[in-house]
Formats: sequence, C-alpha cells, structure tokens
Amino acid sequence: MLSGNPIEIVKLRKEYGEFVAVNDLDLSVKKNSFTGFLGPNGAGKSTTLKILTHLINATSGEAYINGIDVTKDPKKALTNVGTVVETPEFYPYLTPKETLKYVGQIIGMSPESIMSETDRILEKVKMAEWADKRIGTFSKGMRQRIALGQALMNNPNVIILDEPNSGLDPRGQAEMREILKNLRNNSNNLTVIMSSHVLHEVSDLCDRIALINHGKLIVHDDISIIGKDDGTRRMIVKVEGIPDSGMIERILQLNNVVSAERFGNDIDVTIKGDDSIRVKFYNDLGALNIGVYGVNEDSALETTYLKLIKESR
Repeated sequence: MLSGNPIEIVKLRKEYGEFVAVNDLDLSVKKNSFTGFLGPNGAGKSTTLKILTHLINATSGEAYINGIDVTKDPKKALTNVGTVVETPEFYPYLTPKETLKYVGQIIGMSPESIMSETDRILEKVKMAEWADKRIGTFSKGMRQRIALGQALMNNPNVIILDEPNSGLDPRGQAEMREILKNLRNNSNNLTVIMSSHVLHEVSDLCDRIALINHGKLIVHDDISIIGKDDGTRRMIVKVEGIPDSGMIERILQLNNVVSAERFGNDIDVTIKGDDSIRVKFYNDLGALNIGVYGVNEDSALETTYLKLIKESR
C-alpha cells in the first residue's frame, strides 16, 4: 500500500543481462524533505533515478511520483517534476533567456508566465547577469545552473538531481550548493532527492539520507540519526615510505584504537572516544616515532557511511 509520499519505489528491479543494477528496491521519500541518495560507484543510484525520470525502463517493480506510476504513465507522472540527470546539453547559439522560453513553450506555459518565470528563475540560479549571452561561451558550472533553471520552469513539487556538482571546480560546487540551499530554505511544498558522492555537501543540504549498495536499500532515515556522533572516528594516518606490519602493530597497542590496517600507502585507523581521547591519540601517535606527517579525520557521517557500506558487502 502506498504511503502518500511524493516518491514511492516498490520492488524496483533493473537487470542488464546477468548483472542486477537495482535489486528489488523499496524506498519512500517523505514530502518536503531534501533526501541525499548515497552509495558507492555501481550501487544503483543513477539507474534508479533514470527509471524515476523514464530515461530507462525497469525490468520489474513500480515507481510512483505524486501517486502516478512512472513505468505506466510517465507523461502524467512527470508533469510536476523537475530533473537534472546526466550531463545537460544545450543549443550553444541560444541564450539562457531564449532557452528557458523554449522550455516554457514545450511544456505549455503562457507567454506571460514564461516571461515572469524566466526572470525569476535566472535570478534564483544566479544567471541573470548572463541572461542574453550565448550558452556556447559558458563554463560547465554556468551550464549546470541553467540546467537547474530548466528544472524549475514548471514550478515542480518534486526535483530529481543526479550528482549536480559532478565535474565542477570548487567555485562551481560552492555556487551550486548555495543555490540548492536557498531553494531548500525558500520553497514550500518541495521534495528533492539528490544523488551525491560528496558527504560534506550532503551534510550541508540534506535532512534525510537513503543509502544503497548492490541495488539494495541499506538505511533510510534522518541525517541527525544516521550521522549521530557515537565517538567513533576513522583516521587516515600518512607516514613516510610504505607502512609495515610493525607500524600497524604499534598503533594497535594505543589506547582506544579499535582497528588499524594498511590503506594503500597510508594506515586506516579507527578509534573510539570523545574529543579528549582523540587529542590523546594524536599525542600518542606522535610519540611512536614512525614518521607520521599527517592525519585526515573523517566526520561522523563519513565514518558511519563507510561502516555501513563495508557491512553490506
């Protein structure tokens, strides 16, 4: 039975020959939520979103948007949906204003609505300054903002984004995050699902997380619950040269170290404890004299994410 949420996925399956990309996936996305759709490469994220947007067909199962099955009536199901999936393509000789006018005409908007919405959306995606410039001269980040503008033209109540920051430089990523944050904070009755590999971006934007691996749902809950800090931290310890078993054994002898193993040319260490325990770990690590020149510490969400992915293998 459907729950009435704007996105409902029921026993969704996609097979490519013997390979199962999406494996009887069940997922219900809450109304007015901003859900981060996470998982490693090959987990089934993009395949799921492409089925939701009717870019590919499912092998079996159902996918509902606003109560309408995309697999059976895609045109009606996608009426109030905005999407940015795959690399956006544009006519390079058109301007952003002309592009949004063209999109508005395709979806049946009135000339008056097209004019007012175009100006409003170009302001929202921070492209008003370039409204009359040819898109062929734009950077990838600017094109991505126009793609998001297209997705907003029909005033959707559901937006589906597949790694909107993929391939952008740091400035472009920051600009896109700011636009999405403003969209989240200033839009009523809007549900967003966004796939991403950037966990700090998800922490900044999302209130819920759905994590999948091997096409199956692992966990789906509020980010405050999934990313709750239980004191466990993953540390990547960088040492001069190649770490050996002796180094790892000495780290394992330190207080509050849960595990330590070689990770490429580094050492992957998990510790558990509060801030004072982590401070003591840094001090004890330095006293070992094993040539440590740096330590990268994961956030609580990153540590939980990696633990859940490892357990689901």
